[in-house]
Amino acid sequence: MDRTSTERFAQAARRLGAAARAAGLTVPAFRSPPRRPEAPRTIRRLPGGPVVAVVLRGRVFDDVLLDMVEGVVVANRLHDPAAQRIRRALLDALGLPLSDLARVAERQTQAA
Repeated sequence: MDRTSTERFAQAARRLGAAARAAGLTVPAFRSPPRRPEAPRTIRRLPGGPVVAVVLRGRVFDDVLLDMVEGVVVANRLHDPAAQRIRRALLDALGLPLSDLARVAERQTQAA
């Protein structure tokens, strides 16, 4: 993992944390990489709060950001329509276009 991607990851985690906190949500801790090497994103529910881990290496950074957003949604056990509203707010906090919501929906369908 290079320094630039680590710095971008940390900055994204701070932005997502602030946006989640402003929405009254639980803010998960973010780390990389997941303990399960085959998984691009994992979540662990620990006594101190949820931990979302995502793979950074060899990935388009927007995909990393989408996994982080989805981690916040899953950590808070949100379902539509609240999940969609929060995804929009988190994508906006990261400066990602709302068109990325379609990619999130597609990825969730593939994961199911």
